[in-house]
This record gives sequence, C-alpha cells and structure tokens, in this order.
Amino acid sequence: MSHLEKTQLHIGYIPLLDCIALLWAKQRGFFDDFGLDVTLVKEASWASLRDRLAFGILDAAHCLSAMLPAAAVGEDQIGIQLKTPLVLSINRAYISLSQKLSHDLHIQPADTPFQSAYKMVQHLHAGHPVHLAHVFNHSIHHYCLREWIALADPSVAQDIVLKTLPPPYMVEAISSHAIDGFCVGEPWNTQGEVEGVSQIVAHSRDIVPEIADKVLAVTHEWASHHPNTLCALTAAILKAQRELEILEDFKPVWQMLIDFNVIRFQCNEEIHVQKYHALEKIIRHLVLDHTAPKQSDMQWLFEQMQTWQGLNLEQTELQRLSKQCIDLKSHMAARQLLED
Repeated sequence: MSHLEKTQLHIGYIPLLDCIALLWAKQRGFFDDFGLDVTLVKEASWASLRDRLAFGILDAAHCLSAMLPAAAVGEDQIGIQLKTPLVLSINRAYISLSQKLSHDLHIQPADTPFQSAYKMVQHLHAGHPVHLAHVFNHSIHHYCLREWIALADPSVAQDIVLKTLPPPYMVEAISSHAIDGFCVGEPWNTQGEVEGVSQIVAHSRDIVPEIADKVLAVTHEWASHHPNTLCALTAAILKAQRELEILEDFKPVWQMLIDFNVIRFQCNEEIHVQKYHALEKIIRHLVLDHTAPKQSDMQWLFEQMQTWQGLNLEQTELQRLSKQCIDLKSHMAARQLLED
C-alpha cells in the first residue's frame, strides 16, 4: 500500500439506509485494514454536513449527489468544489403523503405516479393548501417532487413552494401536521407507515432516471493533497458494499442500524415482517456494483438545476463541470487496491 498522507479521518453522514456502507466498514474494521483511523460523525442536516465538509472540519462525507454540481457553480453559496470517487446509492427515494391526505385524494396502492400527481394537482386547483417537504434544495428529492407534479401540470410544479427538512425530522413533521407529505430516502418512509401517519404513494425510480442519489464526497483540494488516503478510504467502503450485497446473516446489520439510531421503530423478522425484508432488499441493492460515478448523472443534475432553479449553462460548460465532479481515477485505484 502506498504511503497514506493522512490516517485519522472524520467522515460525516446523515442517518439513512444509504450511509450503511460507512457504518459497516467501521464496524467490520475495514478502515483499519487499509490503515485508516476513522471517526464517523452524525450530522444534524445536509446543510451542516455540506458546510463542515467544504470548510475542512470533515475529511469526507456521505453526500447528496446534487451537492456536487451545486458547488461547481456556486449555487450552494459557498463555491468550494466537491468531487466523488464512489456512489453510495442509486435513486432509492419515495414520496409519502399523510394518511389523511392520501384518503382525501382517494389514492390507491395501484395508482401510477401520473394518477397520484393528477389527484394532487386537482386538490391544489380546488384551493386546498398542501405543504410538501424535501431534504435539500439541491437533491434528487427536490427534483423528484417537481417532476412528479409536472406529470399532471408543469406550471404547478414550477410554482409550488417546497419546505426543507432533515430526513430524521420528516415523520415528526407529518405527525404534527407541519407538512402534508415529503420525498426522502429510507427508512423514514417506512417509519411513517409503521407509525400510521403517512403512506408511500410513489417511488422516485418511476419518476426520474436511475442516477446516483448519495455519493462519497471530498473537496477538490483535499483530494489533491491526499490521493493515497482517498484511494484507501474508497477501497474500505467498496469492500463494505460488496459484503453487504452477499451477507447471509442480516441480523448484525439490522442491529447496527438500531445502534446507530438509523432504525427507530419496531420492525424485525417477526414484527412488520414484510417491511423488514423490504428494507433488507433495499440495502442489498443500493448500488448493485454500479459504484463508479458517472458524468451523465452529473449532467442530468445540472439539467434539473436549469429546469427548476434557473441555472443557465452552455452545453460544453455543462459537460466540463460534470466531468470535474467525478473522480474515476480514485475509483479505479481503489478497485485495484481491493483486488490486490
């Protein structure tokens, strides 16, 4: 192994299923295997995680993929560029509405995204206020909500005001009637259903393409000063991803999620059995070996910023910036290190 420029690292994460490869790499000692002493830092919100990563308090982080193009053009109000060597999840979000609103809209389990969006738009046209939340202004969750509503009425999708809430607060907010629905990653949609306060009405994969949702991110400057450390870090997390896909005994993984306060509801192989196995399936299929970041994913995110947030970029500039957001060299070096 090449000389590591830094061995003591702080890595930020938000409690979601797709931070699991970081948690598992820590629990299984994979960071240690690659000479790294990693401290995992649970962040309160995506905004705090982004700021602490950008200003060097965190070495790396579990990030929203859309944070990278936003940083590339300074739309995050900071402008410190980020890049990713590793995808942590691909499009695993859901749209959930309060059970009362779902009932009022006569939403059925078999409804297509267009059907549920049409019912929502008709409700809005009738003058009923609806408060929807996403996790961050630059996220596939934001774009998914707008694209969902746009299936029925693009003008409503453009004009609707969306709230921003950290993922762990979504269920509490819908329970207290502060919001009527949200788009978020798991396990928060399942928690809302287990608690009887919300209902999943659409999957992001049925609305937007199969693009990266969360990624491992570092600043460009950090990557340039710590190439060997970044390779080792990526290899350790990649090793965890591979093991999670094939692990026979899932109980230690579930217990770890409880210990890290990601799972906060009673659900196991005997209680809410179908939901337990559904979440297990999500974890095993977060990436399906599609771990290399893609320039095309970043291009799609830039295009969403142009559609919904008024960004104006020439195509050549969009492609150049998209390429800068990904770090295939570190990804390939990590795969080679893992094979060695």
